[in-house]
Amino acid sequence: MTSLAEATCSDPDRPMAGLSAFADHAVASGCHQVWRRGCCCAPAFSPFPFAGFPRGLAEYLAKQASLSAVCEAGEQGLARHRCRGWGHRQGGTKMDSFFGLRVFDIWKKGEQKSEVYASEDQRKLKTGSCINYWNLTLKLHQKLHHIHNSKLENRGKDTRTNFTDHLYKALSDKGIYTFIDREIIGGEKISPALLKAIEESRISLIVFSENYASSSWCLEELVEILRCKTSKKQIVWPIFYKVDPSHVRNQTNSFGDAFADISCRFKDSTEKMQRWRSALRQAASLKGYTCKAGESEATFINHIVEEILVVVLKRTFWNVAKYPVGIQSQVQDVEMLLDVGGNGRFMVGIWGASGIGKTTIAKAIWNEIAHKFEGSCFLPNVRENSMPQYGGLIQQQETLLQEILGGKKLKIASADKGISIIHKLLRHKKILLILDDVNQLEQLDNLAGVGWFGEGSRVIITTQDSGLLKCHGIELIYEVQKLFDYQALELFSLNVFGINEPPNDYLELAQRAIAYAQGLPLAITLLGSHLRNKGIHRWQAILDGYEGEPYLGIQKILRKSYDALENSMQQVFLDIACFFKGEDKDYVIQVLRSCKQKVSQDCIEVLIEKAIITIECNRIWMHDLLEKMGKDIVHEECPIEPGKRSRLWFHEDVYHVLTENTGTGKIKGIMVEFPKPNVITLNAPSFSGMDNLEIFINRDAILSGHIKYLPNELRFLDWGRCQLHSLPSKFCAMHLAVFNMPCGSIRKLENFKYMPKLTSLNLSGCQFLKKIPDLSGIPNVKWLNLSKCTSLVEVDDSVGLLDKLVELNLDGCFKLTRFATTLRLKSLERLCLRNCGRLESFPEIEDKLESLVILNIGESGIRGLPSSVAYLAGITYMSAGYCDNLTFTSLRRIYGLQRLTTLGDKVNSDSNISLALPKLVFFNLQGCNLSESNFVLPLDCWLTFTFLDLSGNNVFRGPGCISKFANLWFLRLNGYKGLQEIPELLRPSVDRVLLPNCTSLEKFPKLPQGVRWLDLVNCHRLGAYEITENILLNKVSVSSLSLFLYIIVEVFRL
Repeated sequence: MTSLAEATCSDPDRPMAGLSAFADHAVASGCHQVWRRGCCCAPAFSPFPFAGFPRGLAEYLAKQASLSAVCEAGEQGLARHRCRGWGHRQGGTKMDSFFGLRVFDIWKKGEQKSEVYASEDQRKLKTGSCINYWNLTLKLHQKLHHIHNSKLENRGKDTRTNFTDHLYKALSDKGIYTFIDREIIGGEKISPALLKAIEESRISLIVFSENYASSSWCLEELVEILRCKTSKKQIVWPIFYKVDPSHVRNQTNSFGDAFADISCRFKDSTEKMQRWRSALRQAASLKGYTCKAGESEATFINHIVEEILVVVLKRTFWNVAKYPVGIQSQVQDVEMLLDVGGNGRFMVGIWGASGIGKTTIAKAIWNEIAHKFEGSCFLPNVRENSMPQYGGLIQQQETLLQEILGGKKLKIASADKGISIIHKLLRHKKILLILDDVNQLEQLDNLAGVGWFGEGSRVIITTQDSGLLKCHGIELIYEVQKLFDYQALELFSLNVFGINEPPNDYLELAQRAIAYAQGLPLAITLLGSHLRNKGIHRWQAILDGYEGEPYLGIQKILRKSYDALENSMQQVFLDIACFFKGEDKDYVIQVLRSCKQKVSQDCIEVLIEKAIITIECNRIWMHDLLEKMGKDIVHEECPIEPGKRSRLWFHEDVYHVLTENTGTGKIKGIMVEFPKPNVITLNAPSFSGMDNLEIFINRDAILSGHIKYLPNELRFLDWGRCQLHSLPSKFCAMHLAVFNMPCGSIRKLENFKYMPKLTSLNLSGCQFLKKIPDLSGIPNVKWLNLSKCTSLVEVDDSVGLLDKLVELNLDGCFKLTRFATTLRLKSLERLCLRNCGRLESFPEIEDKLESLVILNIGESGIRGLPSSVAYLAGITYMSAGYCDNLTFTSLRRIYGLQRLTTLGDKVNSDSNISLALPKLVFFNLQGCNLSESNFVLPLDCWLTFTFLDLSGNNVFRGPGCISKFANLWFLRLNGYKGLQEIPELLRPSVDRVLLPNCTSLEKFPKLPQGVRWLDLVNCHRLGAYEITENILLNKVSVSSLSLFLYIIVEVFRL
């Protein structure tokens, strides 16, 4: 096919013939081209001016090409039109665009002279005589600088009718869009438009011929080209056409004669001549091509074109997205991490879920920065292409080397040899490498080892697995963000309607669609494309159904995440998708670790790293689309019979299986959760046939009736409000790890003699349970919850010997009279005996309980703590409020007490015993009827107090020791009716002083400047003068002024 430039410039001596040929060609083939906008590559109209042609000729061209033209009267007869550009090919997602090669053929004829002044919209030509030249390329180059990569600069007189035309023809035949600029140059100054054209080129070919050096224009252009080579990292290739490179370098022989002629003309411009000589030396020293006399020009040209084609294809752009909404800000974030142009070698990971836009971002980054490197390679779909059937890693290594080095593809014998070759050939080369969709560490080890590439190199890896990146030593990881709702709505609207916002009558349905997609660009795009040109009723049906297209297309992409998981992790994923989305992480881990199929300790972390789940507030979440995919996978196991699926969660399926007895050995887990609380009447064989049932969870149903069988394979039994009075007699709980039956009707704990795997037992709220039997058969239990068992009277002594027990809760066991007599619980961290009103004694402690942090005996009947309480060396939080019979005597022995929350309003104080709590920080002794002698504290205690609450004490004037608390921050004396004055010199650390209802308070001290909160409500005897003098005039923080005024009003009012 004849190109535009060829048609117009094939015969420089017959301009009308060439232009007529162009017009005919335009009609026949419809000239078109590829035009890049930013990072995108897409077909579009591109401007092509008929500047510099006579008025009639411009009109003729426009008419013949069937193109609209607007002709402007004037000397130049400017005409403009838009011409559809060259077509493009698309392979995969990569655009093989037709890059333009600017070809300049410049010559003189006799003594004819001209001066050219170029601007954006017109060219002004001033001539001394009639001349014959073409100046067509300059402005075209300006407009299309995104698509052409090359500039050919040469001396037209030597090559215009042979070498230049042949080179042009060869380039055109290869699909490279070629431009020719043929001018008679009479001036010395390069036009601004041409300067811009040079700057925007990526490849420059300089054809040195015998008379090249006789043109000042050529020499100035050479200087500019070399400047751009340095500043813009352009590629410059010299072509020595029948001249020796050394002659050009040293300006000798016939080439030197031409340079001597121009030296005479510019003998007074020493600086300019020096600049030209330097440029010639520099250019001639570059690697280039030499065409000797007698050599086949065809072979020589083909060789050049092949190498240009390699470079052109390497510099292609990637199609980013039709509507790149929300992409640019994330591209900028990644570019900040890359620090292109900085020193060092960086690897940056782009991490996120399937369909979130990782590859799109990588493509956009490539388009923006690839040209800044000596070599670049984008390897798409590494996960898939690394498989043996697609060539494997060796094929990937060969592609990497060919993309960066060019030339023929190297043959690599093995992956290990490939590693060595890549390192050897690229260790000094500044490259950009993008590995897309990596899912195995082996891929990184074989394609992008640490330190393989030269200084300034950058490697970008897109993956769903952040753990993989960390294993490879990559610290710079960018997590791709989901689209905000407004971005999602814009992207959806563009895909459906081609506008930024949907029409009002579609807005509600559009919001439903983006709510379903939850910010996932893939889902938004597929949904939008599928709903295009469909009516509202059709929209409604599609959004209600969640079946067929476009949902199958979305699931197909997301399924890759699931397929890449190991089998055990697939089972964990399905459990979470079907049962545990939104559940507490620790609860889920309990369930998973109890199952027959062993999972890794870090199974949750693995799914987080693979961008499948997230953790928020310690709860597990996953995208609704992933949840649906997991449930679909289980449903596909047997679409017709739910009893033959591995997991049941849908309430209708659960009801059917339990009431119709259709369960089979395929079922591994059941969750009972109805939209509204419901009653299911079980029968004796409800669970028969489910021999492999491991998980049974009842969320909200009342399961009545009687069963005779529970599967022995049960690992996790969470059955709230269970109506069973006891477990089936033949149930063997050998494998049971979690037994939760809160608020149930169970009366006796049988079958608990040997449950070696049980770690959690929750019988809270079981009001008919009277006795906890011997639990020595469950030695590994960690959590024992018997709270609110209001009929519970006795707990076996074996409870005190469970050395794995972490938490024991007996809160609200009102009738409990007998508890373990001895505690040997070395793992115990939390013990609660609150509201055990009939429990009078606290067990002896046989060994140090350093792990015990929290002890709550508030409102219990405990009379005292044994002397062995001194073994509670690690306790930091204690509540003993409203213990009617408890004295301080034993508390003084708790050396490690850090935070005593409450001793309560009814604690009996012993005035003969002084408190000795040397590590006390939080001290709350409301209504304890204290005396001065109670505050004989050791010296180190004065340094630890930060919180002191002595509210409700009324038998003495006030604790004079308050001023000794060096770090006191909070002081509260509410209702301290006997308090007459506050001691002087409160410490500067005091922030809050709360003295409401101190009706006897008469004298108030000067406050430290740090006090920000003061409460003196109902302090009747405290006069306004004392408040004003001692508070407001004492430079107390003005920020509390409104509070002070409020207090004053209250004082005066009362």
